[in-house]
Amino acid sequence: MGSILDGHAALAYEVEQVAEVAGYLWQKGWAERNGGNITVNVTACIDDQIRQMPAIAPQIDMGVILPHLKGCYFFCKGTNKRMRDLARRPMENGSVIRITDDCAHYEIIADNPVKPTSELPSHLAMHNYLLGKGESCKAALHTHPIELVAMSHTDKFLQKDVLTNLLWSMIPETKAFCPRGLGVVPYQLPGSQRLAEATLKLLDDYDVTLWEKHGVCAVAENIMEAFDQVDVLNKSAQIYINACAMGFTPDGMTREQMQEMTVAFNLPK
Repeated sequence: MGSILDGHAALAYEVEQVAEVAGYLWQKGWAERNGGNITVNVTACIDDQIRQMPAIAPQIDMGVILPHLKGCYFFCKGTNKRMRDLARRPMENGSVIRITDDCAHYEIIADNPVKPTSELPSHLAMHNYLLGKGESCKAALHTHPIELVAMSHTDKFLQKDVLTNLLWSMIPETKAFCPRGLGVVPYQLPGSQRLAEATLKLLDDYDVTLWEKHGVCAVAENIMEAFDQVDVLNKSAQIYINACAMGFTPDGMTREQMQEMTVAFNLPK
């Protein structure tokens, strides 16, 4: 039996991008065992042939009604699947799902009955929220960047915008490529509704959210941009930590220097 990707170049491209990012996450050490999740809204790649495809597994109750996702399709990493395997064999370690018309269930339509990530409800809640606002974000990424998680283990970096301003000051590109910064979610049980709700509250103000002692979540127009946002933030964290390991606390860019960048590149204030 062929793959849903056969003859669907746009969908194949989206899945290839997910596989590429999954490989980066593994190579960076951000995706131990089955750590991390990816969901991408691929509805724009769906044609009538795919819409007519039957489900290959029973419908699954999402536990919540998400009205803006009616008829949407997503490619999702599978639960208990490893990023390194998703990188090599994406359609064996992920699946394409369809949200049903009642907006309360989803069904797997291809290629294999790989149940999506256990954090799917929280991912879909973010997609639903962003679609409801008319945002163009189609990708949600959760991963465990080592240095950012390490910095979440002390209260001084968990205060509002302290870490954002510190990371911005480490290298100019960080503010340029992550202009709304990093929001912080106090520790919540992984996969819980509380974690999802706390994350939703930050989506209006931040590019990326840091889940205390756990990882980060980024949303963007595509999966590569979501990865890039986390990558630049973690590079700043690495610079800070390396300087401290050399025996000094880095000065960072001054507020005046950062303000100059904000004006020069027309960044959000």
